[in-house]
Amino acid sequence: MIIGMFNGWYFFWLLLLGGITTGLYFLLRNKSVKIQKAVLFSILVLGLIAHFTKVYYPPYSTDEARMLRDSWFVNICGANIALFPFMFFMKNEKVKNYMFYIGVISGLIALFYPQEPLAKGDQLGEQLDIIRFYFHHWMLLAVPLLMVLFKHHKISYKKIYSAPTGLLCLMLFIMLNQIFQSELGFIPLRDNTDFFDINYKNSSYIWGPGTDDAIGDFLAAFCPKFFKTIPVGEYAGQEKYWPWFWLIVPVYLIVPFLCFLISLIFDHKSFVSDVKLLWAKVCAFISSKTKKSDAAKEAEALVAEAAAEDAKEEVTVTE
Repeated sequence: MIIGMFNGWYFFWLLLLGGITTGLYFLLRNKSVKIQKAVLFSILVLGLIAHFTKVYYPPYSTDEARMLRDSWFVNICGANIALFPFMFFMKNEKVKNYMFYIGVISGLIALFYPQEPLAKGDQLGEQLDIIRFYFHHWMLLAVPLLMVLFKHHKISYKKIYSAPTGLLCLMLFIMLNQIFQSELGFIPLRDNTDFFDINYKNSSYIWGPGTDDAIGDFLAAFCPKFFKTIPVGEYAGQEKYWPWFWLIVPVYLIVPFLCFLISLIFDHKSFVSDVKLLWAKVCAFISSKTKKSDAAKEAEALVAEAAAEDAKEEVTVTE
């Protein structure tokens, strides 16, 4: 099983996971809410177990440094694997919105551009980890999606900003997580110059866009220059991405747009209704202004007519 962009195995996994999602929907759609939630929650718990048990097979079992390092939740998807089982039963609407939007977006990106399997140097020896990769990222996409399809949570296009806010909070957790890992020795402090190396353990782009990284470069295009520059000190003016802070503007510009597009699939009727209502209000406003304008013209005409009559009277009196 060799994964390459657009080769047979690439499409095999997409079709297989799409089929499993569809099968789960038809299998569970007429079941009770209790059964639906039990199945979805079981998938999330299985994902959490799979995260920790990966240390028993390559590449983690053969590389102690990587085993210790990657047992932590070192990226967005890894952190969500830990959080989703707890979020699933929360009744907070913002939490569920985050779970849905970020789960669907991150899952889709990972499955359509599977960076980790593509980068593996020994794909034949690490097939179990490739299967784990696809299961984990499918899970992040499928569970929130089915949760909404089964109407356990209602999507509204007006409530999308909890997703970027939650994502930035998660990234802050990942940043602190990596600092703790380094302080405790799980990530080596190699020297004093590359602790914040943007090319080392930076899959979530916390430390910067990376080198020759298409996704990172795309995000960097939306970052204000201020967050790309050292503001004070002996290196003032040199390029340096502020850890975490540089992502604030790109996240708030890009993520809400993606969330909005996704929300239209589930909430398009409300959007169309609101657009029609807004258009009606605009037309009513324009109409009221037009009527006022016509009334003003009539008043001006009456004033002009009265002024003309006064002028005639003045001429008559003079004669």
